Amino acid sequence: MTGRAATGRTATGRTATGLRLTWVQPEDLLGHELRQAAEDGRDASEIAGRWRAAGGAPAPDRAGASGAPAGPRLRALAGQLLDELAELPRPRAEAEPTDLTAIRAACPSWPPGPAEGRDQHARPALTQPALHAAWLGRAAGCLLGKPVEKLPLAGIRALGRATGNWPPRTWFTARGVPPELSAAYPWNRRSAPNSLAENIDGMPEDDDLNYPLLNLLLLRRHGPEFTTAQVARVWLEELPAGRTFTAERIAYRNLLDGIEPPDTARHRNPFREWIGAAIRADTHGWTHPGDPASAAAQAHRDATLTHTANGVYGAMFVAAVIATAARSADVHACLRAGLSVVPPRSRLAAAVRLGIETARAEREFDAVADVLHTELGHYHWVHAVPNAALLAAALTHADGDFSGSICRAVSGGWDTDSNGATAGSVAGLLAGHPARLPDRWTTPLKNRLATSVAGFQDIGFDTLAELTRAAIGTAPRTEIEIEIP
Repeated sequence: MTGRAATGRTATGRTATGLRLTWVQPEDLLGHELRQAAEDGRDASEIAGRWRAAGGAPAPDRAGASGAPAGPRLRALAGQLLDELAELPRPRAEAEPTDLTAIRAACPSWPPGPAEGRDQHARPALTQPALHAAWLGRAAGCLLGKPVEKLPLAGIRALGRATGNWPPRTWFTARGVPPELSAAYPWNRRSAPNSLAENIDGMPEDDDLNYPLLNLLLLRRHGPEFTTAQVARVWLEELPAGRTFTAERIAYRNLLDGIEPPDTARHRNPFREWIGAAIRADTHGWTHPGDPASAAAQAHRDATLTHTANGVYGAMFVAAVIATAARSADVHACLRAGLSVVPPRSRLAAAVRLGIETARAEREFDAVADVLHTELGHYHWVHAVPNAALLAAALTHADGDFSGSICRAVSGGWDTDSNGATAGSVAGLLAGHPARLPDRWTTPLKNRLATSVAGFQDIGFDTLAELTRAAIGTAPRTEIEIEIP
């Protein structure tokens, strides 16, 4: 996921003055907040003019920090202007609420919940093989997207075509790529050593897999009625701060500063509508099979630690899609269920509808991606809105096929590993069994996941499926004799 630092996936960047933490410097946050203001309809022209007049730079385009730190005067001004931006009126607030009650009121087709008084243990059973396929799918899709993360769409296409793998059908490879092309479009430096075809040896560590693990811990410790504060507690206990990015890092910093949820999502957090909450949503869908309303509500409690509005909707959308995929083989019905929990006047809902409609209208997926980049390319590449559109388009165009889903999701650019991961989770669940996933995607994973979440290092995907099934409530925990925190 989510907007790595300028030097790759490292948490910091070195400057002439020493070690510099990325994604938190006020002078970098201000540029992103000005962009966010333009997207949500706030008039920030006067504040933007003062920033430019003082010598302030725009936000880094794709990295976590600008080239050099600002001096004390400019940094102080950036902090002041961030606070002023937070006070500007929000014209879209009614159409894009964050409160769950308001979201439900805005959704005329909100799905029915489980019958009143129904015991959680009576939910439709979801089998271990189906969950195994979902975990494998999430890992394979993530791994496919890792080496091309942060590259522009033209670069991804050029690298695939250079090796005869376009439209993509298998893993990316550097073998046969002309040196001048590699120089023009360098692979993700941190990911390529373990995500190109010639280098894969199990599933490497990635935040797109770390967060589902954290949510398993969350459910194990606090149950399905967990609070947002309990999400924060699990993070502080189990998630290294250096493995957070964008909105998650801001919220983590806010927690350490004594700020409590939901203010952790709002205080000096220009990334609050980016994709980070959506990559945490799979576990909420997996553990509510056939119940998209409850899955979305659970995802909301998780997401509001770090996100607001469209950033929250991205998580609710994914959770509802996956919950429906657990009981339906129709990917299009799953996407309709996902849209039913998103306010229809929101930008994310409009983008998802655009993705679905474009996928239905265009025969070639490259043409679909071109339309989406033309219409939504003004958003940051990690923003929830364009990535939700691309995910919906990929799933629609592939019609539930596993390879088609992950390859289309990655081939469309933007947050390639996150979109590949979510598409793989959905399509794996639809497949229903690991044996129905092509060997070329599953064999290189070697049933081994590397992670920075303590207690899960080198765990198998089959074991993760059992742990997830236990969290649903359909299998007694006494059946699962696995030592985890």
